[in-house]
Amino acid sequence: MNRHLSFERLHNFRDLGGYRTADGQSVRWGRLYRSDSLSKLAGADWERFLALDIRTVIDLRYPWEIEAKGRVPEHPGLAYHNLSVEHRPYDQAALGPDVDAGPFLAEKFGEVAHDGVAELRQALEVIAAAEGGPVVFHCASGKDRTGLLAALVLALLGVDEDTIVEDFTLTELATERLVADWKAAHPGREPRWPDYGRAPAAVMRIFLADLAERHGSIRGYAADLLGVDEALVAALRAVLLETAPVTSPADRP
Repeated sequence: MNRHLSFERLHNFRDLGGYRTADGQSVRWGRLYRSDSLSKLAGADWERFLALDIRTVIDLRYPWEIEAKGRVPEHPGLAYHNLSVEHRPYDQAALGPDVDAGPFLAEKFGEVAHDGVAELRQALEVIAAAEGGPVVFHCASGKDRTGLLAALVLALLGVDEDTIVEDFTLTELATERLVADWKAAHPGREPRWPDYGRAPAAVMRIFLADLAERHGSIRGYAADLLGVDEALVAALRAVLLETAPVTSPADRP
């Protein structure tokens, strides 16, 4: 199943619906989206975005990224939250070819998970409170900061680790276009890092294993550092879950 929604300028806009939980429910379709930077929305893409009736945007980028690249266009009824979860900037494209994406990015995810506790908690609260319509959260490429928040939300809903990892790797379907965007912004140059724009499964597996070692599970991490209690989990589940339809294994996303 292709979860990517088709846009001209957006390359990694995905619906998180349909994922099953351990208690037999599923994430509602058309309720929670993840994306690359919505600052690229214009023309027909903007009309397509408006047709989704999204009511809340969570922008996970640094304020200086927003100043340089812009933000989602303002629109009546569209709430905008800038929650910059990453506190230690670095340049992925400039990494050397000897850098192994799995352990390197997993370490960066760990930094964000521990540096950005206030912002991640706020993001969960915003999602849980968004009863009036769909939510989308995004960073620059919709891969790392966005991937971390997606993993956190899915885990709190009760989605299994293999599915969380699989969702992370779906960015690979957008890698070629993300790299093309980088080249267009840097004429005559190539990213030094061969894994730029990629989302190998090892990144998320190592990251989740590290959280499990430190906190027992991603749910334990959320409780220990983000202060996520049963009330917030219940609110997320009420907004995002529905009874799973009866389907064959072949229909499972």
